Amino acid sequence: KRARFRVSMVVLVVSIAATAGFIAYITNKDSEPAAYISPPESSITPQQQAEPTTAPPAFNSAQYATTDPASIWFIVNKNITLASTYVPADLVVPNVPLQAAKSTQEMSLRRDVSANIEAMFAAAKEQGVQLKLASGYRSYDLQEYYYNSLVRSLGAEEANKVSAKPGTSEHQTGLVADIASYSNDVCHLETCFGTMPEGQWLANNAHNFGFIIRYPQSKTAVTGYSYEPWHVRYVGKELAAELQKTGQALEEFFGVQ
Repeated sequence: KRARFRVSMVVLVVSIAATAGFIAYITNKDSEPAAYISPPESSITPQQQAEPTTAPPAFNSAQYATTDPASIWFIVNKNITLASTYVPADLVVPNVPLQAAKSTQEMSLRRDVSANIEAMFAAAKEQGVQLKLASGYRSYDLQEYYYNSLVRSLGAEEANKVSAKPGTSEHQTGLVADIASYSNDVCHLETCFGTMPEGQWLANNAHNFGFIIRYPQSKTAVTGYSYEPWHVRYVGKELAAELQKTGQALEEFFGVQ
């Protein structure tokens, strides 16, 4: 009996071991990792992948002086004057259509202004808009002549709305151009110029060449002058773009009275 009991125990142990081995085999088999399957290739090309972007540099409002007559950002208005003897050092006559019967001096602009106005006139012509320069640099004496003529014809109060007293005119800086239609004298240096194709083209495109409409509509309280859609002032492309975007007059942008 003792021998049979030993045999039975051996058989039982062997059975238990075999069962345990089978269970372990099944468990290990189920836990084996599946065969590796490579993920599908991305359809996004390297060029389409998001690239880090950086914010554009902030506008540098101190890049040029607003108090130096030689600076393209110089501000002259009814409260800020020029010396009667001031004359820009680099006046040239631009290669654009010019107003007949005007002097070479009045058809002059500063060199940088001249180059950019030539580019602007060429771009306008390509789009079917022909412009001419009606007035550029004016000396103190010439501005005095124009102003006094308007006072005699309009009276001082009305003249002051549309003309600068000598020493307060932007024309003396050589940075300003009065623009007119090349082929049509209707609305010549009048507010209705803003409704003409030439005036509308200037309003929409002058900033691309560094110019602004210096005395915008509805800004008389800021600039001191009535709307002048023909009067463009060179300030450089960066500032012109800022003013076009903000809709501000030059005095508003710099906080100048």
